[in-house]
Amino acid sequence: MNTVQPAFEQLREQMVDRQIRARGVTSPLVLRAMRRVRREGYVPSYLGEFAYEDSPLPIEEEQTISQPYIVGFMIEALGLRGGEKVLEIGTGSGYAAAVLGEIAGEVYTIERHEKLASTAKARLARDGYRHVHVRHGDGTLGWPEHAPFDAIVVAAGGPQVPESLRRQLAIGGRLVIPVGDVQGLQALVRVTRTGADEFAEERLADVRFVPLVGVEGWHAPAREVPPRPRPSSISTLVADCAEPFASIDLVDLRPLLHRIGDARIVLLGEATHGTSEFYRLRARITRELIEHKGFTIVAAEADWPDAARIDHYVRDRSVPRGEWQAFARFPTWMWRNRDVAAFVDWLRTHNLARPAAQRVRFAGLDLYSMHNSIDAVLRYLDGEDPAAAAVARHRYACLTPYQSDPAEYGRAVLTGGYRSCETGVLHVLEDLLRQRLAQGREQDEHFFEAEQNARLVAGAERYYRAMYYGSHESWNLRDRHMFDTLRRLLAFHGPKSRIVVWAHNSHVGDATATEMSARGEWNLGELCRQDFARSVTYVVGFGTDHGTVAAASYWGGEMERKVVVPSRADSYERVCHDTGLERFLLPLRTPHGSELRGRLAHARLERAIGVIYRPETERASHYFHAVLPDQFDEYVWFDRSEAVEPLTTHELAGAPETYPFGL
Repeated sequence: MNTVQPAFEQLREQMVDRQIRARGVTSPLVLRAMRRVRREGYVPSYLGEFAYEDSPLPIEEEQTISQPYIVGFMIEALGLRGGEKVLEIGTGSGYAAAVLGEIAGEVYTIERHEKLASTAKARLARDGYRHVHVRHGDGTLGWPEHAPFDAIVVAAGGPQVPESLRRQLAIGGRLVIPVGDVQGLQALVRVTRTGADEFAEERLADVRFVPLVGVEGWHAPAREVPPRPRPSSISTLVADCAEPFASIDLVDLRPLLHRIGDARIVLLGEATHGTSEFYRLRARITRELIEHKGFTIVAAEADWPDAARIDHYVRDRSVPRGEWQAFARFPTWMWRNRDVAAFVDWLRTHNLARPAAQRVRFAGLDLYSMHNSIDAVLRYLDGEDPAAAAVARHRYACLTPYQSDPAEYGRAVLTGGYRSCETGVLHVLEDLLRQRLAQGREQDEHFFEAEQNARLVAGAERYYRAMYYGSHESWNLRDRHMFDTLRRLLAFHGPKSRIVVWAHNSHVGDATATEMSARGEWNLGELCRQDFARSVTYVVGFGTDHGTVAAASYWGGEMERKVVVPSRADSYERVCHDTGLERFLLPLRTPHGSELRGRLAHARLERAIGVIYRPETERASHYFHAVLPDQFDEYVWFDRSEAVEPLTTHELAGAPETYPFGL
């Protein structure tokens, strides 16, 4: 059978243009070097097709090859001009050494894993890098017989900068190394030797590397999780405290509702964006909250104008439709699926039996729909103030070239090829806010929607500019926007309003209880707990061990029904799996005595699958450290779970024009 090989030359060019240069790496030497080195030759053969994707990849000995951008960023930080003598600590697959070999006169690279050192040496020799010298040994001690070095780069994270490496740096030379006292979480720092005993240090970025093991690093073998009680004993305790249930339809939610009490904000998570059980139980809990607790708003991790289509349908509101299709952008299956459609139909039936003023709203919290929101603002102004609409069209025209790909706007502004549209989009929002104050339209539903769309455009413009820096800023902008939207919804609907949120665990679980906080990231759950009293919020996380999930292999890719591999032995998921229970609710805020909370409070790995799932890189791309009882108030477990079923064209044929998932 013939196989089609990926067009590696083209993928390499795209990687350099989109992942490296677009994020601010400008050194011609680095860009040229990364265009020349065949990255596919430095990963395991079965991962060759993923060689140029924007992520780390696993290699032998449970190590990783760094994300291409990080390689380029670190090498540029060395300030090489060509012909230098460079020391690399952590050879890994040999890829970064090859890139260095395209620039430096001599490269000395040390790898502590003998198998990796041998494999990298063979790869580098194969590609003609005779001036790249590989050594098996303790990298924290450097290579003193060839010192001093003009530059040193370390591809593993240590608790501090090894003194041996400082001393092997030439005066005027630069050392780039990840440093942090928590393994797996570091700051990338650059040390410049300014004199015999003088060094200048600067922080460059937040990063995540494998531990630097050695005499002057972490002591081998470094454990990423501190010693903890045997999983079997913890699993037994979890099983004793859990509330098992036979099925989603039969689960008794009265104990959960009692624990939620008078909370005004309930956040319902999910460990993936494509698991049917998560959607169905969230829907079941939401129905109970609406019927028995008087909840008035359902807010989802969805775009505001798309969710507004659902809202108009479930509240039977007569609103002119735009010319765009709702939920048409990637990932379409996240909200256009059978489970969401079933809940939407239930919500419409529930609402139609009530007066219009008592109907439950469905809202979107996210900010990706920049151009659909522009369309909504302009349609509103066309009907209210044509002159203001003309001014807004002129201001929003700045964003028109990027209608099909807003992310390209951020890249263009970052690289200086296009002016920022920030001033114009903010003026539109300011004009609307002045109109609200002048005309007393605080309770005008149509105006509220237009204002929120204008806020979304302003937030999205900032987000797409920030995302190309590859830092925590874009994440924080997005979650702050979601939180601000939640607060505005509660304020608009009055003091008796109550909101239930559907979003990923990574958004609703308190970020201070995860490694996100060490990276400078916050999230919706943390902001809710900070801004509202603890008793006002209740956070529910979800998890699974194995089964299937709807996800793509890369951004913009086709939905696949992927197999979820069983959880890692050092994860919370394995603790739950080892209970032997198929499904359960686990109270964490007030468990049966303090023992459960104390035993679970030792940091472990937790899995997060978004719209992309790569089982082959799962440890690097889908696990993070967390403290479960601080992250959530309750945890829902499904040992085996199944992928959501997307709505098909055939199923949507003949749907009424008002149906939000229509064609």
